[in-house]
Amino acid sequence: MRHEPDDTKQTTKGNIMLSKVKTLKGYSLDALDDVDGKIGKVKEFYFDDRHWTIRYLVANTGNWLIGRQVLISPYSLEAIFKEERTIDVALTKKQIENSPSLDTDKPVSRQFEDSYYGYYDIPTYWVGPHRWGYYPYIERDRGQWKTPTRTEKAWNHHLRSTHEVSSYNTQALDGDVGHVEDFILDDEAWAIRYIIINTGTWWPGKKVLVSTQWIDRVSWEAKTVFINLSREVIKQSPEYTDESLLTRDYEIGLHGHYNRKGYWVDELVNS
Repeated sequence: MRHEPDDTKQTTKGNIMLSKVKTLKGYSLDALDDVDGKIGKVKEFYFDDRHWTIRYLVANTGNWLIGRQVLISPYSLEAIFKEERTIDVALTKKQIENSPSLDTDKPVSRQFEDSYYGYYDIPTYWVGPHRWGYYPYIERDRGQWKTPTRTEKAWNHHLRSTHEVSSYNTQALDGDVGHVEDFILDDEAWAIRYIIINTGTWWPGKKVLVSTQWIDRVSWEAKTVFINLSREVIKQSPEYTDESLLTRDYEIGLHGHYNRKGYWVDELVNS
């Protein structure tokens, strides 16, 4: 059952809701259909390795649409309801069924994305200076959409699976600091704001948050995330546990420890 709009939901810029990817796994996906509007459940996400932004939610549709990947752009994700463990999707099941098909064993190619974005008539993200092309956030007002010129070049991107990268090793400037355990995203820009690092044998029983802005690079061949921080600085960072509340105050303290400007400062200027 879909939800009525909630005016109290925190979705204004600078007041976003943060969610862990593994927490969202298994959430039900509700389509616009009044009858039998269940699409399936959240399986994983694809993100790009330039902006660390979710480009597609991958749905597990059970016995519906067998043999193909069902990808849903954040442009079509209306709201997350944590208590009900559901996400409202602004599409009908018929729209999804008739969308460009991608076999389950195929990667997401630029040719597929061109067809996908053309079918749904939404702005592409790979042309323009910001996270979402011409916009730092998802621009839902069609009247504000811009048309790319033919002279503008698309930037090269590669999509990665949150399921795959969640096992990657993490390397500080001076040594190993554990492995990626999870990701924290926001529900407005659909940006991955942090990776959760399980510090393993280096610092047993601990977890730390590292902003994706502090990641130097990722070696996809070595399956390692390289972080532009020292082990000691990471070890002295504000404590993080699975029960920690990811408030803006916590984020300010975390960024203050690293003497880094918060992502919300730059994006407030660009919005």
